[in-house]
Amino acid sequence: MTAQRPGPSEVAAPPNVVGLRSMVAVCAHPDDESFGLGAVIDSLTAAGTSTAVLSFTRGEASRLHGAAGDLGVVRATELAAAARALMVSDVLLLDHADGALPDIDLDILVDDVVRYATAVGAGGFLVFDLGGITGHPDHQRATEAALLAGERLNLAVIAWSIPMSVADSLNGAFGTAFAGRTEAEIDIVLRVDRSAQKRAIALHASQATDNPVLWRRLELLGDTECLRWLRRPSVTG
Repeated sequence: MTAQRPGPSEVAAPPNVVGLRSMVAVCAHPDDESFGLGAVIDSLTAAGTSTAVLSFTRGEASRLHGAAGDLGVVRATELAAAARALMVSDVLLLDHADGALPDIDLDILVDDVVRYATAVGAGGFLVFDLGGITGHPDHQRATEAALLAGERLNLAVIAWSIPMSVADSLNGAFGTAFAGRTEAEIDIVLRVDRSAQKRAIALHASQATDNPVLWRRLELLGDTECLRWLRRPSVTG
């Protein structure tokens, strides 16, 4: 009889699902921590994991502008409010140019992550999956920087991913470029409560007002989120 690969571990409550006491969510833009990672952050916080957020840019180049004012300033204010809604322990908002992260020397971005992770005592990183989920170059660069920071500090890196079926549905309906994962590629299926995430999303009014792809994604995902290890915790860590 051929042995079967164990399926993803599905948990109703999140204690020790990641096994880290503190993490830094490394993001490209304000709202990534809410639109993408919000339900995961909320679940980890409920499990006792302290989560800080680093955003490389102020998101000033976004084509969505659902609130009056200078977008870089508006989105900084929105990030601070959303972080409170998600009970994030600390936030660092950097000033790298939105849309230009791939053009910035990777060592500069890695140094940013290393300094912040060291300052907050992070035990690992939470990132968007390889490919940036949507194919956005800034998302991909943020994950690349976090992975190299993880290697330098010997810290774990876990990625928020979406199932292939969800990616295919979104791409078919909206012409997007979501990159999904098969069941075999996913390490953890986390059952989530989206209440805090939806409160945080609402606080990013400049980006959430006219965003049908976001709402359809949440609808398709229901009460689950998927995670996969890009760099597993060290045995001694």
